[in-house]
Amino acid sequence: MNIFDAAIQGAVQGITEFLPISSSGHLLISQHILGISENNLFFNVMLHIGTLVAVIAFYYKRIFKLIIAFFEIIKDIIHGKSKKKFNADKNFVIMVIVGLLPLLLMFLPVAPGAVDVKNLAENLSDSNYIVIPGISLLTTGLLLYIGTQKDKKSSKDNTLGKLKNFSGGVSTPKGRINVYDALWIGLSQFFAAIFPGLSRSGSTLSVGMIRGINKQTALDYSFILGIPAVMAAALLELKDAIETGSAYEIGILPIIVGITVSAVVGFLAIKLFKWFLNTEKMWIFILYVTLIGGIITIIGVIECLMGVNLFTGMRI
Repeated sequence: MNIFDAAIQGAVQGITEFLPISSSGHLLISQHILGISENNLFFNVMLHIGTLVAVIAFYYKRIFKLIIAFFEIIKDIIHGKSKKKFNADKNFVIMVIVGLLPLLLMFLPVAPGAVDVKNLAENLSDSNYIVIPGISLLTTGLLLYIGTQKDKKSSKDNTLGKLKNFSGGVSTPKGRINVYDALWIGLSQFFAAIFPGLSRSGSTLSVGMIRGINKQTALDYSFILGIPAVMAAALLELKDAIETGSAYEIGILPIIVGITVSAVVGFLAIKLFKWFLNTEKMWIFILYVTLIGGIITIIGVIECLMGVNLFTGMRI
């Protein structure tokens, strides 16, 4: 791999990891179109580390406050303080922990022979069929549409409630996440980890808005919730990369370039995502994933019927 290839892959990873268009889905589709049967696992891990650096750099002040809040929670537990006394930061920390619990389902056996959900997810990612990412992209578009419509309705109701000086019966966006919200968002992250094409950021944000959470709170929660999830996935992939020997196939310079580009582009992608959300331009992502998802699904169905990759002519 040369430096140019590393920079291109780093840029693609940085953009697709945080924008609600699915990095895994785009990776699988691009490999299918180019006829690439496999890629370097270690390099993928390094790109994920780059995007991890990006989100930490973007939220470093908030993360620092949450780390302090975490240790204060431990102190509260030791001293027997009630949860009711938890401030906003402590509540956020608890909800992040709750939101991560559904990921434990990744190790749940789904078939005889000790096959678990994690193995199923890996098989789907290695599949030659692109119907799954196509349908998953369509699902991402549907979730984004429902979520944005729900947020618009909640915001409109909130405005009307203030104008009429009442709040009874009015649905207003929440700025605080509860246990049920965290579990639903965590489940959406779990399914996004299984199905390539189902955007993690898009699905978690959408479910948050569907649950009535303020869109900025939902987006911040989505990105911060992804930090330990991505970190855990990177560690598991790093272990596999070392075992398979792919960690020794790429030079140090392409790795440095890939990490740097994915971190810088990822940081800018987060700022861009926030801008799109604030300016009510999420329809661009909805249109994009729906269009691409529809095209890929149709192509995937045709390929399944013919048993041939329409882009390369190879049997699948």
